[in-house]
Amino acid sequence: MQFPWPEVGTPVEDIPTPMPVIDENRLASNIARAQAYFDEHGKAFRPHIKTHKIPPIAHQQIKAGATGINCQKVTEAEVFADAGFEDILITYNILGSVKLARLKALNDRIGGLKVTVDNETVIEGLGQTFDETRPLSILVECDTGGKRCGVQTPDATVKLAEQITSQPGLRFAGILTYPAAGGATQVENFITDTMSKLAAKEIKCPIRSNGGSPDLYRAHLVPSATEHRAGTYVYNDRSMVRAGHCTINDVAMHILATVVSKPAPNRAVLDCGSKALTSDLLGFEDHGLIEGYEGARIVSLSEEHAVVDLSQCEAEFAPVGTVVRVIPNHTCVVSNLFDHMVFHRNGRVTRVEKVAARGTVW
Repeated sequence: MQFPWPEVGTPVEDIPTPMPVIDENRLASNIARAQAYFDEHGKAFRPHIKTHKIPPIAHQQIKAGATGINCQKVTEAEVFADAGFEDILITYNILGSVKLARLKALNDRIGGLKVTVDNETVIEGLGQTFDETRPLSILVECDTGGKRCGVQTPDATVKLAEQITSQPGLRFAGILTYPAAGGATQVENFITDTMSKLAAKEIKCPIRSNGGSPDLYRAHLVPSATEHRAGTYVYNDRSMVRAGHCTINDVAMHILATVVSKPAPNRAVLDCGSKALTSDLLGFEDHGLIEGYEGARIVSLSEEHAVVDLSQCEAEFAPVGTVVRVIPNHTCVVSNLFDHMVFHRNGRVTRVEKVAARGTVW
C-alpha cells in the first residue's frame, strides 16, 4: 500500500510499523511556547527546519511569528524556496562550482537568502560567483565554544568582514554562532568584543545570530544577539527532556514499533532498527525510551531490529504483536529516514505529510 496512507480518521493503532507519528496538539503547543518566549524577550526567532523538513510545519512556525527559516544545505533551501519561503539562512560553508551555481540561481529567485562563511576560500568562491546586480548577504560564523566551524577570535571575524565588504557581489550582514550548551557568557563576550572592533572599522553588524536547542530557553542570557535559531523544540525528543526544556508530555514525535520476538526471558526485539531509529546516542547508553516500560533498554540496533534488554524492566513487557511507542534520542535524524510523516490528534490520523526535504544533504 502506497502513501498517502493511512487515511484521515484511521486509528493510530492500525498504522503499520515502524512509523513515526506526530501529535498535533503537542506540535502546536511547542511552536506557540517557543515563539511566546522570544516575543517576550524581543528577539527574532529563526527555526531550523532540519528537524522536520516539511514545508507545512515551517508555515505553521512562520504564522506563529518566526521571522524566517534556517536551512543547512543548498538543496534543502531549494525545497523551501519552492514552497514560497523567502527569508532563508543557510548555515554552512558552500564550496564547489555546482553548489555555487545552484546558490546563485536560488539567490536570483528569492529576496532574503543569506549564507555563512568562516574562511577566505569560501569568500573567494562566493565573490567570483556573485556580482553587484544581485549581491549575496553573508554572515561570518564564529566559534564561541562549540568547536565545530567558526573563526576563533573577534579579530579574525573582522578580517573576514573586511574581505566580504571588499567584494562588490557580497554584503556583510552580521555574525553567527552555534555555541556549546551553557556558554551564554562566552557568547555575549565574543559578540560585544566583535561589535566593538567592527564599529571601529565603521562596519555595521545588523544580525547577531545565536543558536542551539540546548539553550533555547536561555537565549535571553545573550542580550547582544538579535536572533536565535533552534529546531528540535518543534517535536522535542529524549535529549530535550534530559536538558530540562520539556517534559515527556511535550514530546510530539513517537516511533510506533511492534514487538516481533521475545526469544529469551530478558530479551525482546522491535521492528524499528537503524532504518527507523537514529543511532545517535547523544550521551545516552541506549537508543530510545520505550514509554510505559521503565527499565527496558534498547541496547542495540541492526538495520531492521531493535534489541531490548528486559533485565531491569519494572513491568511485564508487552507480548509479541503489541505496538509500543518509542521516544527517539534525536528526532531530527528520524525525519531523514522516512518519506512521509503521519500526524494524529486524540488517537486518530489527521494528515500525512511528505518529508519534502528528505535526503537534501548537499
